[in-house]
Amino acid sequence: MPNEPNGDAPKYRHEWKHELNRLDLLVLRQRLQAVMEPDPHAVDGAYFIRSLYFDNLRDKALREKLDGVNMREKFRIRYYNGDPSVIHLEKKSKRGGLGTKYSAPLTGDETRRILEGDLAWMLSSPHSLVQELYSKMLGQGLRPRTIVDYTREPYIYAPGNVRVTLDYDIRTGLSCMDFLDPDSLTIPAGDAPILLEVKWDEYLPDIIRDIVQLPGRRASAFSKYAQCRIYG
Repeated sequence: MPNEPNGDAPKYRHEWKHELNRLDLLVLRQRLQAVMEPDPHAVDGAYFIRSLYFDNLRDKALREKLDGVNMREKFRIRYYNGDPSVIHLEKKSKRGGLGTKYSAPLTGDETRRILEGDLAWMLSSPHSLVQELYSKMLGQGLRPRTIVDYTREPYIYAPGNVRVTLDYDIRTGLSCMDFLDPDSLTIPAGDAPILLEVKWDEYLPDIIRDIVQLPGRRASAFSKYAQCRIYG
């Protein structure tokens, strides 16, 4: 699994997002490669991410994001590079400009059962996050809602535990039941921008702060999940 924050204990990190165009991508890629290290899990500098996001019939997660609710959470299931043999359930929590992530493993069979609405086994899972999702699927009506696919270029910088990513080619699936099929049909998620994300712990080194700054680009609240909901 690529080196992203996860684990049982919450560690809130600062997060910035900026929307970019293609020229910005070329400029930033050159800057980042000169200063930061590539993520060792990347293949030829990038990897592919497929996520399945959960929401309820009232679009709780979507509305909280669009309304800028200060404290919110969302659940997703994720695997990398078209390999569904290693799958993770994740809960991402936000408090203002800080974020953290909890993670638990899922098997392919467990994921399929969630997609099919076979949930009773989740209550006896050894992973508390699986039990929490079970509770919220029953209590809040959370259900698999949208597939989100994209390519990520990740860079790391040890001082400050900084992680910078460039995300692009954002696509969405037409059926949640296709999640485990890496070859399933996906379509572009509208006119989605390229997204720069910067994450760090207690401080952001000046050298990183400087290289990610581009004229006319300001912090954004862009959501790949919200973008992929344009079709319903």
